[in-house]
Amino acid sequence: MSILNKLLGHPLTRGLSVDDPRTTLLRHDIIQDKAFLHALYTEWYEQIIGVLPKKNDVLELGSGAGFLQQFLPAVITSEVFETPGVKLIADACALPLPDKSLDAIVMTDVFHHIPDVSRFLLEASRCVRPGGVVVMIEPWRTPWSEWVYTHLHSEPFSPDSGWEIPNSGPLSGANGALPWIIFQRDRALFETRFPQWHIKKIEPMMPFSYLLSGGVSMRSLMPGWLYRPIRALERVMGQKKRAMFALIELELAS
Repeated sequence: MSILNKLLGHPLTRGLSVDDPRTTLLRHDIIQDKAFLHALYTEWYEQIIGVLPKKNDVLELGSGAGFLQQFLPAVITSEVFETPGVKLIADACALPLPDKSLDAIVMTDVFHHIPDVSRFLLEASRCVRPGGVVVMIEPWRTPWSEWVYTHLHSEPFSPDSGWEIPNSGPLSGANGALPWIIFQRDRALFETRFPQWHIKKIEPMMPFSYLLSGGVSMRSLMPGWLYRPIRALERVMGQKKRAMFALIELELAS
């Protein structure tokens, strides 16, 4: 990884800690600047918005680097630290919101950074109204993605781990396999512990697109105009067996 970072690491964030708020601001600029990555995030946001039963009173966790607000102007943007343009400083495990005040909680690449997801799921069930949802796009485990995440990605990816992760920092603490662990490997346990939450959808996707985009830490490997053809090719080839991400939708019992 060190050699790869030297060759392909994005110069804007090189040398900065992921827990430094400046990194989040620079990653926002990177997403805006890299046309291929911007198109990928646009698709993610369209997918999330497309499954929301209601588009009022929606909280987004980890908004700092993204631009969901351009598609959902009323969204309550939040971050774990002070960030320009974010409406709420919020810990996912202790949300500063009244009971039953939300129709949805949404996030992209955030769930696998939450140090105690059990506490988050309880907080979400407190804050979300009956029939409301939690929608996320997260890393997903397949044989292909596990190889990529363990060899070409800086974040930990530990499919044999438990539900909690070390709280080393707001962004440095992570386990990319955590969504797969909870909603696939330990699905029966999840359903026992949280009967109020129903897994409505798990849609694995994107075997190669994010890798080719370079993400938020690497230089782009593809021009923006190639995004649609590559996504079309992924769909034709089939996405599930090699998926690197998944759209996950949880619905709170009415």
